[in-house]
This record gives sequence, structure tokens and C-alpha cells, in this order.
Amino acid sequence: MSHETVFTVETSRIKFGPGATREVGYDMKALGASKVMVVTDPGLAESEPVSVTVGALESEGIEAVLYDQVRIEPTDTSYRHAIEFAQGGGFDGFVGIGGGSSIDTAKAANLYSTYPADFLAYVNAPIGQGRPVPGPLKPLIAVPTTAGTGSETTGVAIFDLEAMHAKTGIADGALRPALGIVDPDNTRSLPRMVTACSGLDVLCHALESLTALPYERRSAPENPGLRPAYQGANPTSHVWASEAIEIGGEYITRAMDDPDDTEARFQMILAATYAGIGFGNAGVTLPHGMSYPVAGMVRDYIPPDYPPDHPMIPHGMAVILNAPAAFRFMAPANPELHLYAAGLLGADVTGASPEEAGDVLAGAIIDLMRRTDMPNGLSAVGYGPDDVDQLVEGTLPQHRVTKLSPRPAGPDDLREMFLESLTLW
Repeated sequence: MSHETVFTVETSRIKFGPGATREVGYDMKALGASKVMVVTDPGLAESEPVSVTVGALESEGIEAVLYDQVRIEPTDTSYRHAIEFAQGGGFDGFVGIGGGSSIDTAKAANLYSTYPADFLAYVNAPIGQGRPVPGPLKPLIAVPTTAGTGSETTGVAIFDLEAMHAKTGIADGALRPALGIVDPDNTRSLPRMVTACSGLDVLCHALESLTALPYERRSAPENPGLRPAYQGANPTSHVWASEAIEIGGEYITRAMDDPDDTEARFQMILAATYAGIGFGNAGVTLPHGMSYPVAGMVRDYIPPDYPPDHPMIPHGMAVILNAPAAFRFMAPANPELHLYAAGLLGADVTGASPEEAGDVLAGAIIDLMRRTDMPNGLSAVGYGPDDVDQLVEGTLPQHRVTKLSPRPAGPDDLREMFLESLTLW
């Protein structure tokens, strides 16, 4: 079996800066669109970012049709609703404005309205068929309003598959937005807990892509067209992830505590973009793979500052709850890199031995969780020891990310990590 010798560097074109949203009409016109589906969630429908977006499109003579039914933490059902709307609309362009839920929903609406297929056709194998996107999609501009997912840079759309009670996704470079408009002004009204969960997602993206299985340890694809979007850690992703970790660790609590701290908001959305470029090429690992059933199996937990209409464990929260145990497990594969990551987060790594790397990084993550008011482990969001086997079963099919762990994890390993994650301090 030959190993990979090549990695690619792909990302969306990015426009960054306060007030950049006002240019979305100019940019969409340059992409050739005349009728655009603007995709957002009900909480943002009347917001300034959406009104600015719609106004900018209309000022350039573009018909803007608002779809404001995105579900926070989308499901296959909510995706299908947006897809049906897109298929009947005759759209030649899309704008996703909001968090990752809105941007990912716009990606799915674009894909299935352009190349209709059975819903599972493009969903990652082995859950779906993992079919490649047949060709180019219509232009999509992503306008993030959270400093978190990095979805404006990636070819990935994540959702809860309701029948499975776990998250999965669609991953293909064709899904990448044509442009990401990253405007720090759009995060001004972000509630405190949403800021925390979004920021912790940034940090976990970056930590996972930094420490993922190196690209040269993956099997080479049969042909270049089969090279996955998530390729493994590489020299370029190392640079982006390192910057994101250092920035995020420094500014996340400032952004939470003071929405008027313009420097902190600027830095956190910059870190989100950096992390997106890093993980969009390298991929993520066990914390994300383990998070998918944690989010999908939620019973009655409703987090502060989120819509109270349905139980949810926000994505960033679901990821970080598993992270200390996951990094303890993965650290023996590359202790020096895990100590480097802990140092970027601000931990004192002076004199730390390779054997201590996992505990040092886990400790830095737990310290950050406590400073951002995260729940104390899975037990605090409704899970107990009796749920662990089902959580393991929901993680095992997530090959897109679990296979990027630098240390292979079997069912028994996952079971121990989930048990360890029930209570963190």
C-alpha cells in the first residue's frame, strides 16, 4: 500500500473587515447571479446583517428571496425543507448568512437543487453513499455572524441524521463558497454563551487539525479526484491552526464578557477564519467524531442564550466536552506537538515530559472550559454511564473524522473516553 505524497491547499476567497457585508451585492453581481436565495434562521431574519445583505443585493438589481427557516443545529428534515424551497425558486445564486447552521444549509440547498439526487447520495460513507458532487455549483457567498464554524472556508455541510440520532455530513470541495465575507460587525449582538460555544469550536477545530494524522501517513488515493477534503495535518494547516489557537486562547473570554470589545470580536472572527482554512484542508479528529452522537442524542438540555424551542447541545459545547479525554488518548502519538498546542493555549509547559503531554493539554482545555462557563462534563447535559454504549455506536461510523486520529481508537477506547468525559473537574 503506497502512502500519500501530495497535499492540496484549498479555501474560499475571503473578504475581511468591518462593514464588508455592504459589498455583497457588488460581489454577487460579479459572480453573475440575478436571483438569489438568502438563507438564514428565524432569529436573524429581522437583524441588521440580513437587512444590509438584502439591501446590498437589491441595490445591484439582484432579486433577493429570503428563506428564514434554518434550524439551529440542522437536521436532514430541515435540510430537505430548504432544498425543496431552492428547487422551486429558480435561483442562480445563494447567500448563507448566520452561523454554520445557515451557511451549511445554503450549501445543501445549492447542491441538491443543482444536482437532484436521493438525500443520502452525497452524504459521507458509510452512513451515505459518499457520491462526489458531479460538477460546479452555483455561486454561494457565506456571511458568518458567529466567530466559530469557519464554514465560509470549507467544503463541508454538517447536520443531524434524525434516524441515527447522530450528526454526519457532506464533504466535497465543490461545496466551498465562492466567497466568504467576514465582517466583525456582524458578531456585535452575539449572546454570551453563543460566543463561548462558537469560540470553543474554533479552538477545537484548530487543536484537532494541528494534531491530526499527518497527510503522508494516509493511503494514496487511486486517482487525484478521490483525494479527500480532509487530508490530514500538513505544513500549511499547521500555520493556520497555530495562529487560531493562540488568538482564540487570548481573546475568547474578552469577547464573551464585553460585546463592545471591538478588538476581541475582530480577533475571534479572524481566528475562526484561520481555523477554517486549517481544518478545511487537514480535517478534525476524535473530539468532533465523538460530538456527533452527543448532539444527536440530546434529550432535554436547553443551553443559556439559545432558542428555547427545542433541546440542543450546541456544536462547540458538544465538541469541547469530549476534548480533554480525546487529547489525553491521542497525545502519545505525538507528545511534542500536543505540548506545543498546550503552550499556544497559554499553559506552562516548562519541564513537562512527553508522558505528561496529554494531561497538560487536557488541563489547559479544562481551564478554558471553566473560564467560559461550560457544563462540567457529559453528566451536566443529561448523559450517564448507561448512555455510553449508544454514544460509542454513534461515533464508530464517523470515519471521515475518526480515521484522522493520530492514534487509532476502537470501541473500548471510545467507551473509556466517554466515561472519562462524564465529569471533568
